[in-house]
Amino acid sequence: MATNGSQQIFGVDEVLQAMLTMRGGDSEKKKRAHEYLESFQKSATAWSATITILQSNAEVDVKLFAATTLRGKITYDLSTQVPAPEIPAVRTQLLSLLKQYAPGPKPIRVQLCVCLAILAIQMQEWKDVLPVVVSSLGDENHACILDFLRVLPEEVTEGRKITLTDEELTLRTTELLEHNAPQVVQLLINYAHSSEAAATNPQLFECITSWLREVPVNEIVKSPLLNIVFSALENDSSFQAAAECISTMVRETREIDDNIETIQILLPRVIALQPKIQKVVEEEDVESYKSLTKLFSEAGSAWAVAIAREGTPFRPLVDAVLECTARDKDRDVIEFTFDFWYDLKQYLVLEKYIESRMQLLDVYAKLVDILLKHLEYPEPESNNEKDLFDGDREAEEKFREFRHLMGDTLKDCCEIMGVTECLTKVLNGIKVWMQKYASLANGALVPHWQQLEAPLFSMRAMGRMVTSEENTVLPQLMPLLVQMPAHEKLRFATIMVLGRYTEWTAAHPEFLSPQFNYIVSSFDTDSKEIVRAAAMAIKYFCTDCRNLLSEQVVQLQQFYDQILDKLPQVSQEEITEGVATVVSVQPKEEIYKLLKLFCDPLVQRLMAKANNATDNDGKLLVADHLQLITFFAQGVVVLPPVERGQEDPAVKYWQEVFPILSKVLVNFLDFPPICERVCRCWRFMVISHRGAMAPILPEMANQLATGFATSKQGCFLWVTGAILREFSDDREHVGQDMTEHIYEFFEAQATNVLRFLSELSPQDLPDVTEDFFRLVVDGLLYYPQKFIPSGIFPPVFEAALSVLVLEQREPLSATLHYLRDVLGWGTAYAPTSYDHLSSTVTDQLRTIVKQLLATQGETLVKRLLAGMMITFPKDCFADASGALLTLFEIFPEQTATWVDKTLRLLPERTVTPVEIDRLMMKVKEKLSTNDTGDVRQIRSILQDFTNTYRRRYIAPRDGLGALEGSRFRFDG
Repeated sequence: MATNGSQQIFGVDEVLQAMLTMRGGDSEKKKRAHEYLESFQKSATAWSATITILQSNAEVDVKLFAATTLRGKITYDLSTQVPAPEIPAVRTQLLSLLKQYAPGPKPIRVQLCVCLAILAIQMQEWKDVLPVVVSSLGDENHACILDFLRVLPEEVTEGRKITLTDEELTLRTTELLEHNAPQVVQLLINYAHSSEAAATNPQLFECITSWLREVPVNEIVKSPLLNIVFSALENDSSFQAAAECISTMVRETREIDDNIETIQILLPRVIALQPKIQKVVEEEDVESYKSLTKLFSEAGSAWAVAIAREGTPFRPLVDAVLECTARDKDRDVIEFTFDFWYDLKQYLVLEKYIESRMQLLDVYAKLVDILLKHLEYPEPESNNEKDLFDGDREAEEKFREFRHLMGDTLKDCCEIMGVTECLTKVLNGIKVWMQKYASLANGALVPHWQQLEAPLFSMRAMGRMVTSEENTVLPQLMPLLVQMPAHEKLRFATIMVLGRYTEWTAAHPEFLSPQFNYIVSSFDTDSKEIVRAAAMAIKYFCTDCRNLLSEQVVQLQQFYDQILDKLPQVSQEEITEGVATVVSVQPKEEIYKLLKLFCDPLVQRLMAKANNATDNDGKLLVADHLQLITFFAQGVVVLPPVERGQEDPAVKYWQEVFPILSKVLVNFLDFPPICERVCRCWRFMVISHRGAMAPILPEMANQLATGFATSKQGCFLWVTGAILREFSDDREHVGQDMTEHIYEFFEAQATNVLRFLSELSPQDLPDVTEDFFRLVVDGLLYYPQKFIPSGIFPPVFEAALSVLVLEQREPLSATLHYLRDVLGWGTAYAPTSYDHLSSTVTDQLRTIVKQLLATQGETLVKRLLAGMMITFPKDCFADASGALLTLFEIFPEQTATWVDKTLRLLPERTVTPVEIDRLMMKVKEKLSTNDTGDVRQIRSILQDFTNTYRRRYIAPRDGLGALEGSRFRFDG
């Protein structure tokens, strides 16, 4: 790990040259320079080299790199590369450098302050940190002292990066923060009173903000600092920092009952800031407007429960947030208010706060009006309807995003005011437009259409809040919707509304026909956006109104067949999913006939596309079309299932189609997308039709076995897993002979994969590796009594060990899940889902697993620890540490020995024997108690250790000696 670096020369000149190369244009040279500098940062030479660079006349960016490198050295390498007696010299050097860089540049000064803070945390014998730093820097270096004071609490909070025990870190936190808090507050007061410039220095407020997390907020509020912070809002240079400082004070009072006195002091001071809203808006001071809005919104969120309890005293604060929202013509600050409206709503909807809800109804009513105005598309200055944002794509994207966020806030308003009241505002908005402009509309030329589209969008946003019982406003609105002018944006918005309210329409069938006809007619437009929206709406109509559409199922097929080829693929899938839902609710005796009616044309199209697929594009069309057939295979299911011995009409149809799908598969075994789509179709057949699929299974199994043997594609394993799940021993509809055949099929597939993995490494085909271990998870879950005693069980485990050298998340995750399931069988209690197995059988299975772990446990520990320290993605840590924990539960002493042996294989100087001894002492201490809770703490102990190691040591993944994974071999 560190050995790579030790072979290189890390002189100052070489480092400077590498930095120079990083500025060049040669990507290959830059890559080598980057790797060289990474190795330099981990080397022992970096200590002296960085200090030399910082003391030189090098350019600022080079010095900043040196300061950043020094921070990393102190964080990760202090205990392994600097002897304890030399650490005070590091402190002396740092203080000297800080004094040198006290005037600036600020980025370097801040990095050095962070270095000193991290050193202070680790130097546990250094008890007088604050006095030493202040006296060393001198009264003239206020900026530097303030920077150090600001970063100290932040670095202590991040202390888990540093190699201290939890107990040591807790003690150090108390010494550095709690014990120093009174002196820090006094230092800041003295500094603020030292001059007018000091009292408006943004650094002062950043420092107070940082310490507010450590100092009780009431101590700041009752000190002279409160007046200083609020006074700073009168100064442009300090406004934002002071506003953030007040916001932090407010956040610290979230526990209302513990901070009543503090809130009573802060509330009038915050409310008194409301006149500033108009001032900053008129001055177009956007940044101050943002800061002020954040402050009011933060206060509202923090005190939401107090607003709900007491109402009146806090009403001006609510009005201030509303004013910030109302004045935001360019939508610069409205996003900062959304959380407040949500937080307040969460309390106001509670029955005990009904009085406050009634008092604030008018606020939420005004908020709806404001949001409706903000929802309007802009009227372009160029009068170009095709470009509403005059070419500003960023503004367009921001507007789209805000619309959906504002939609969420409209839902909050619905919960406070009631859906009927909110929909009434929508209805009024539409009526107002119609009175003013309806007579002036001419085809697609619609004056001020923005004022009509906004209520439509808001209606769509409120859809989730509207129940099927709403009978007051919607019966008035629905007839208006299908009369909207033919403007593209209006038609799109109307279609999206109709698609959103299909559940309501299902309960009010008298409105179905005009709505459905409006959607169908929309397919005749030239707008791709409208066609896509219409296809989505058809899906929702078919889903929610499927029983109402049953009488028109034949006409629906005619429409479907006519429109299908004109649609983009996504819309084809949506409309197919919808019509399949309508077919699914037809009488059982009609299912076979309807599947032929709907799917025979699809199958004919499939064969035509397959015959014409001579290039990749043509083959992709085949793969896409298979998706449409899958919707029918998945969705049209006979429920309740037919009696045993009776023929399932849906499966009868798929028996007829199966040879065609098999033929397509065989012809395109070299094209993965088609193989995956056929397998996906079969998998859903098995999952959806379950026991009824028995007549198709033998031929399907043959196709899956041949397909994998020929193509080596993981998709064939997906279907195998589905068959295992649906035809396992504990299924009522499955006979003994069937389960025997299914298990033999699984074992044959697994043996094929093991041979394949033996020929290639897991790195070569991570997808197949992932699919295989998901399959054997199913094998272990549904056939443990057959799989665990089998001859393939040990080699599958060995294959799993070989996979643990990978760095890709998906195959690792699947493999770790399998290993954890295997380990579960080694514990004192069999997994609860195996109650159908006798205790004799589970004891036998446990014995087999424990015998396997006794021989492979040490290798497993090596692989897991090496992965957690070096190669595993972060998402895999929980499963890896969980596997280790289970191993500790099965073999406590042996696992401790394996962990100890593994850690002592780590390269020299990456971890000290003292650290390993300390870790193992903690582990053995937890094991000695025989307490389950204590044993479980081993998991977090090992996670902390491996996290620390990983942070300290990031290196190329080769040259790891005894920790490197071995190649899997299978002779079966």
